[in-house]
Amino acid sequence: MQSLVGRETTFAEGIDVLVDLRKDLFSQISYIADAFPKEAFYHMPFAGADGYHSKTLVYSMWHIFRIEDIVTHTLISGDEQVLFSGGWQEKTGSPIITTGNELKGEEIAEFSKKLDVEAVFHYCEAVMESTNEMLRSLTYTDLKRCFSEEDKNRVKDSHCVSTDKDAVWLVDYWCEKDIRGLIKMPFSRHWIMHIEAMCRIKDRLCQKARKGTDPIARCGLSCNHCFLKEWCGGCRTAYNTCSDAMNQPGKVCPNTSCCMEKHIDGSYECDQIIDCRKGFYGYDDVNAVKAMALFTRKYGKKELLKVMDQLHREHDFEKIQEVLGNDLEEGLRILEKNYRKVAVLKV
Repeated sequence: MQSLVGRETTFAEGIDVLVDLRKDLFSQISYIADAFPKEAFYHMPFAGADGYHSKTLVYSMWHIFRIEDIVTHTLISGDEQVLFSGGWQEKTGSPIITTGNELKGEEIAEFSKKLDVEAVFHYCEAVMESTNEMLRSLTYTDLKRCFSEEDKNRVKDSHCVSTDKDAVWLVDYWCEKDIRGLIKMPFSRHWIMHIEAMCRIKDRLCQKARKGTDPIARCGLSCNHCFLKEWCGGCRTAYNTCSDAMNQPGKVCPNTSCCMEKHIDGSYECDQIIDCRKGFYGYDDVNAVKAMALFTRKYGKKELLKVMDQLHREHDFEKIQEVLGNDLEEGLRILEKNYRKVAVLKV
């Protein structure tokens, strides 16, 4: 992208690549904002660590886009920031208009609790769109545009950058760059660093949520052996990011809804499971999961976990379908065969 932007003949193409990159990165923020419960956004699972991941999810969102809003509008365009033109400070409930660099430790958590996460997300979205519009309006000759003392003073006078030592340096940092430098920081690389940190935060929150909970999902799948286990809390927690749940109203998959309506622990307790086509069972390749549910009904959850451990020792696979196949009876036979093998090894 940088090389495309840096040549006049490919400048327009480079801007398109940049905007597409930003859209792809923003989809990760959208996913997080849509998938996780409110409390996830003010927890700090890496509190005290040295790095961007030591913050909260919603702080990260606020920080990324306050910086972008200030740079896009106050510094480059010299017009009103989205925060003010859209009344977003009131909508988000933010007690500050700064980038948040001045906040430390528990201050970050307390600040995060005051924010309306949905409003912050929509603010971020509005800033992204306004910046994309600005980027598309640039010409190749704009890349070498530098900034004056007047520009610097305009940023300072906005009071959107704290005078705290951990924040005030930003003004000089931005103003010493030309437009090409700002395309990298903050319009692309800054996003990448903070969104990677957000992914670390949400993955750790999912792992903590799943710790100590029943590892057998309502559908019968073993969460301990699911390829999503590093970034999904499972259907027995509020941190469920299973793809089937994410596509449903309320982020609850049909199998979980059905089990809750019937007051049963899981599909393995349902007498209609063989012919069931609800939720996860509606796909053509999930008889393997149904076979696991039938095995659990017959032998119990602990035995299923032992068998799954055995299968993972013998086979390198991500999805259980790769081992059990798509035939329900054959899948159950493979599980029972390995159950007997585990029993022999135990003896």
